[in-house]
Amino acid sequence: MTIVQPPARDVRLAASVDRSIRLISTGSSAGSTCAPELAEGPWEFDRGPAGYGPGASMGDVIPTGSPRQGALPDEYRRASDAELHDRIRAAKATLGDRVVVLGHFYQRDEVVEHADFVGDSFQLANAALTKPDAEAIVFCGVHFMAETADLLSTPDQAVILPNLAAGCSMADMADESSVEECWEQLEEVYGDLTATDADGRVPVIPVTYMNSSAALKGFVGRNGGIVCTSSNARTVLEWAFERGQRVLFFPDQHLGRNTAKAMGVPLEQMPMWNPRKALGGNSAEELADARVILWHGFCSVHRRFTVDQIDQARREHPGVQVIVHPECPMPVVDAADAAGSTDFIVKAIKAAPVGSTFAIGTEINLVQRLAAEYPEHTIFCLDPVVCPCSTMYRIHPGYLAWVLEELVAGRVVNRITVPDSVADPARLALERMLAAKPPAATPADTAGRGATPKATPKATRLEAPAGA
Repeated sequence: MTIVQPPARDVRLAASVDRSIRLISTGSSAGSTCAPELAEGPWEFDRGPAGYGPGASMGDVIPTGSPRQGALPDEYRRASDAELHDRIRAAKATLGDRVVVLGHFYQRDEVVEHADFVGDSFQLANAALTKPDAEAIVFCGVHFMAETADLLSTPDQAVILPNLAAGCSMADMADESSVEECWEQLEEVYGDLTATDADGRVPVIPVTYMNSSAALKGFVGRNGGIVCTSSNARTVLEWAFERGQRVLFFPDQHLGRNTAKAMGVPLEQMPMWNPRKALGGNSAEELADARVILWHGFCSVHRRFTVDQIDQARREHPGVQVIVHPECPMPVVDAADAAGSTDFIVKAIKAAPVGSTFAIGTEINLVQRLAAEYPEHTIFCLDPVVCPCSTMYRIHPGYLAWVLEELVAGRVVNRITVPDSVADPARLALERMLAAKPPAATPADTAGRGATPKATPKATRLEAPAGA
C-alpha cells in the first residue's frame, strides 16, 4: 500500500457532488438532480417514514423491519461544514490508532476526506485487517459492508456504521427466507441438492454477490456456495460450474447475466427467479435446462444508464470511450466499449493517454471525483441527471463527527455485529472466494477484473482484491 498526499482544495471542491447539488438547488448552476430533497441533511429522512431516502433508490420498497437511525443530536445538525470537519479531525487526532475510518468509492467527498482507506467494499474490509490494534472500525458505506468488516475483524474490534439507515436496496432484494424458499423449490425440481452426478457435480451451486447480507453469505457457506465480487465473478462462476450443473446467482441479475453471457451461456439458459411466484415464474422444464438462475434483483444506481445515453455521448463527443459497471443492464454493457468493476474503471482512466474522453456508467461520486483528479482528460457521467446512491448519501460528516466524538467519550454507538451462527459459514464462503484467484488482466479486458483503486484525500491506496 502506498500513502498518497491529499489533492488540492480546488480539486476537492470540483469533486464534491454535495456542492454540485446545492448549487443546482439554488439555481446557481445549470443541471438537474433526481430529487430536490438531496440538498437537505439526511437526518430529515431519518425522522420520516422508512425508506432509502432521495437518490437512485428512492422508488425501491424497503423491507419491513429495516434498521432505522435515531435522531442525530442538534449540535451536529446545526454545525457548519467547517465546524464538522474541525471536530472530525480533532476526534481522530485524540483517538489516534484506536480508530480506523473506511470510505467507500461512492461516498460523498466531504466524508472521503477523512477516510484512512478508500476503496470498494471488500478492499475496505481487508484494509481494516491491517489495523488489528484499532478498537473501532468506522465504515462509511452501507450496512452489508459493515457486516463484512465485522466478519473479518477481531472480536475485540467494534465495527460502526455512522448512519444505520444506510442500507442497500439491491442487497435487500434477496432476503434469507426468500432464498431458503427458493432452495426448497429447487430441491423439488432437481431432487437431493447434495447428490452428485457422474462428474461429481451437485445439481446447483448458490453464488451470492458481495452486495448481500451476512445472512445470505452464511446461506451459501452452508450450502457449498461462494461469494463473488464484480471483478472476480467470472472466476467464481467457473469455480461453481466445476462443482455444480448450474448456478443460483443473487441478488443482482445484471452482473450474473453479463458475466455468464460473456462466458458463452445462452440467454435462454438463464431464467429469472421471481421470489413472488411459484418456481420463480418458471416451468420445471425451463429450470431443468438452466445453467444460471438469476435472482430478480438490481442496483438502482446502475439501472439508470441507458443505450440512448451512450448514443448521445458518442454524438456529442466523437472518440469517447464508454465504460460501464457490469451491474448495468445487458443492452448498456453490450453498447459500451468496456465494462468492469470500479477498480477497472479507475485503472483504465489512469492508464489512458492525455486528452482522452470518457463517459462513465457508475455512481456519480466516483465519476465526479475522477474528473477532478484527472483534469488532463474529459470525464463525465453517462446520466446527465445528478442522482447519487440514496443510501451512501445517508452518511454525512455530521454522523461521522457524532460517532467519533462518542468514541472519544468512551461510548460505542451504531455497532454492527454478526452472530457466530451466521458469521462462521459466511467466512467459509468468503474463504472459498479468496481461494478462487482471478487471472491477471489489463484495462483493455472487458471482463472487468479490478485494478488498484485510486486513492483519495488523506487515504491509502489499496492493493487488496477488487470488489463491488
